[in-house]
Amino acid sequence: MHTKSNKNQLLARIRRIAGQVSAIEKAIDTEAGCSVILHQVAGVRGAVLGLMDELIEDHVREHVAKSGLSSDQRARGAEELIDAVRRYTK
Repeated sequence: MHTKSNKNQLLARIRRIAGQVSAIEKAIDTEAGCSVILHQVAGVRGAVLGLMDELIEDHVREHVAKSGLSSDQRARGAEELIDAVRRYTK
């Protein structure tokens, strides 16, 4: 799996996102202002979008555009990507 090559980077991103979500929880629990919470949520959204962008790029490079793949492998990779993007954009 291609995520092995950048596993540490992906895990670091996930940990930062988890920290951001925890900060939102704390802000709500301590009754922080709406503006503070909205900014924190926007930050999480940006972080998740960045993670998704990276994963999509890796998937395209490894399962669609990589030389040596059969047409069936490319088609399967494209379908997997289409399914994921459809779910993500709902």
